[in-house]
Amino acid sequence: MPLYTAIKEVAREQNKSIYRIEHDLKIGNGTIGRWNTALPRYDLLQAVADYLGVTPQYLMHLSQAKEKE
Repeated sequence: MPLYTAIKEVAREQNKSIYRIEHDLKIGNGTIGRWNTALPRYDLLQAVADYLGVTPQYLMHLSQAKEKE
């Protein structure tokens, strides 16, 4: 699963949208969506992880674990 999908899954569990995350963190609209095909800057990934109450490693692990299923 791409990193974007992992973030979306965690956000959905918390009733948060990708748009809300981007808006609250003041990152560009569509930035997280581009993480479907590209790796994010670490500072942005850290900010998103903090916002969701998880670690960047958790998000990366989740995205890799789902790929293996």
